[in-house]
Amino acid sequence: MTTWTQAPLDAGIADVIRGAGLKFTTPRGAVLRSLRDHPHASADEVLRSVTAELPKASLQSVYNALSDFVAAGIVRRFEPSGKPGLYELRVADNHHHLVCTHCGAVVDVDCAVGHAPCLTPSDDHGFVVHTAEVTYWGMCAACASAAAPATPTTPTQATTPTQTTTG
Repeated sequence: MTTWTQAPLDAGIADVIRGAGLKFTTPRGAVLRSLRDHPHASADEVLRSVTAELPKASLQSVYNALSDFVAAGIVRRFEPSGKPGLYELRVADNHHHLVCTHCGAVVDVDCAVGHAPCLTPSDDHGFVVHTAEVTYWGMCAACASAAAPATPTTPTQATTPTQTTTG
């Protein structure tokens, strides 16, 4: 199976889809192209992108393609708490995500410790753990700098009242 991250740079989208054992269709191609251009996209965001190319595309057709891609292993779906499911093409590793609590930006971050699952539960209850999914929540650099109180760029000089003499 060829995953997007393993495909040669010159491999076409149709080759990636066919390499995963799926039939290439124009809507599937548009969905995969959308994910390539907009990582960490929701189905609604993919639909908005796809309708620019295929005005009659439906949300159901987008969900069908995404579901097929997830099942074939060429797309990963993850669900940050309180957010819609997001889709990405980075599937060949066990990475995690940073999510901005202010603007919703999502960024990939590599595992902090070793290989998959990179974290072990205190009690696995007999499970054979193969993946750990971690979401870090915080404020991205842009939002943090925008939220920071304005600081003067030059020290404020003390002002002394001026006396006016009349007379």
